[in-house]
Amino acid sequence: MSDVITRLKAAAGDKGFSEDPAEIAPHLQEWRSKYEGRSALLLKPATTQQVSAILAVAFETGTAIVPQGGNTGLVGGQIPFHGEVLLSLQRMNKVRTVDAEGMVLTAEAGVTLQAAQEAAAAKNLLFPLTLASEGSCTIGGNIATNAGGNHVLRYGMMRALVLGLEVVLADGRVLPMLRSLHKDNSGYDLKQIFIGSEGTLGVITVASLKLFARPAETAVALPL
Repeated sequence: MSDVITRLKAAAGDKGFSEDPAEIAPHLQEWRSKYEGRSALLLKPATTQQVSAILAVAFETGTAIVPQGGNTGLVGGQIPFHGEVLLSLQRMNKVRTVDAEGMVLTAEAGVTLQAAQEAAAAKNLLFPLTLASEGSCTIGGNIATNAGGNHVLRYGMMRALVLGLEVVLADGRVLPMLRSLHKDNSGYDLKQIFIGSEGTLGVITVASLKLFARPAETAVALPL
């Protein structure tokens, strides 16, 4: 097992891992303290290539991996209950582009929902997903759980807001599905099987997201 750990740490890069119990501890507990796990190794890749290398080693050696975004989920899907290696995407936190004309935002999986909202707002556009945990939940986690949020009746679930994905499969292969077309009828829509899959089919690393025009006015309905 020590050889496997050494290979996983090498795949994650010099700053891409931790065995410090104090650093790992916040990743092991759901915020209500309802679920608590255990893990001796936290991997913190910063690129898709590092995620690919990590999963390739895990696949070859039969090592269990639990991917984690912002650790805001309430059902324990992000918790390593049986000592699995923990894979955090929080270092992949760059908003790559905001295409104001095409109304598309491309972000890495570790970008917080709030950061994506603010990047869109800076271009006078709207990314409509809104959650109570938006300051800490991540785009990758929102996609992996098919988040709904407060504006779901107007703008739809997260799957309606995703135009394209980059996903790393369990064996380390990268699926380059990072399209940004609002209308795309070119065959199978493979990205959809990863939305809501909670990391069981692959690890989402980058996403192209649909933006909207910002409403000129907003109103709050008050109870009568």
